[in-house]
Amino acid sequence: MKKLKFTKMVGAGNDFVVIDCRSVSCSGCCELSSLAKNLCQIKTGIGADGLLILEKSRKADFRMRIFNADGSEAEMCGNGLRCAALYAGKKGKVKVETQAGIYEAAITGKDKVRIKMEEPKGLKMNLPLIVNGRSIKVGYVDTGVPHTVVFVQGIEKIDVDSIGRAIRYHKEFKPRGTNADFVEIIDNKNIKMRTYERGVEGETLACGTGAVASAIIAGHGANVHTKGGILKVSFKRVGNKIKDVYLEGEAREVYTGEVEYV
Repeated sequence: MKKLKFTKMVGAGNDFVVIDCRSVSCSGCCELSSLAKNLCQIKTGIGADGLLILEKSRKADFRMRIFNADGSEAEMCGNGLRCAALYAGKKGKVKVETQAGIYEAAITGKDKVRIKMEEPKGLKMNLPLIVNGRSIKVGYVDTGVPHTVVFVQGIEKIDVDSIGRAIRYHKEFKPRGTNADFVEIIDNKNIKMRTYERGVEGETLACGTGAVASAIIAGHGANVHTKGGILKVSFKRVGNKIKDVYLEGEAREVYTGEVEYV
C-alpha cells in the first residue's frame, strides 16, 4: 500500500479533495476517475462534491482538473477553481489552466478569492421545455460548463432533485447534459439559488458557475445567496456581449491527511 497526501477544502459550501501532482506525478498511482468516486463517497471515503487534481502547466501557473463525485471529468468548476487558487496561490494572483480555458484568480482577503471568468457562450433566453409533463421556459448559458436557469417563487419548496434531474437529462441538452439552477429574485442586487449539479447527480450547497449563469440570465450582477454562502457576481454588457465577468466568494482549507491506495 502507498500513501497519497490530500487537502480537504470548501468554497461557499462546495467541498473538494485537493491532490497536488505538480511535483510528483499522480498518473501512475491510480486511475483518477475511480479515485474520485472512492474518495468522494461520504460513508466509505473522505466525502466531497469533487476531486481537484493540480498539475504542471506550460500555459499558466498550474493546471486544474476536476472530477465529479460520479467519476466524470468536468471542464470547469468555479468554486473548485477558487479553492485551487487559494491552495496554490496563498496570496497574490495566479493563472489556472482548465479544459474550459485559462482563468485569472486573486486572493482578495482572508479566505476570499475572486476569479475572472471566461465570456459566456450559447446564451438562450425563454427556451421552452416540457419537464415532468409541465411546460416551462428557461434560460441557458455555458459559463465554463452548461447551465439551465429556471425562475421560481418559494424556492425552499422546490423539489430540486426531481425537477433538476429531469432538466439535467432533457433531450434538449444531449449529449452533454446540463446543470439545473433554480432562482428566486429578491431584489435588483440579490437572488437566491439552488442547484442540481451534473456529475454530483444531486443538489449541492452552492455552485460557482451556476451563480454566474443565474446572474447573467437574471440580467444583472448580484449577490447570489446559496445554502453554502453568498457568491458575488459582476459583469458588464457591451452591446450584445457580456464581458468582465467576475465571481467572488469564500474558500478555505479544512484539513489535510493521507489516504492509502494499491
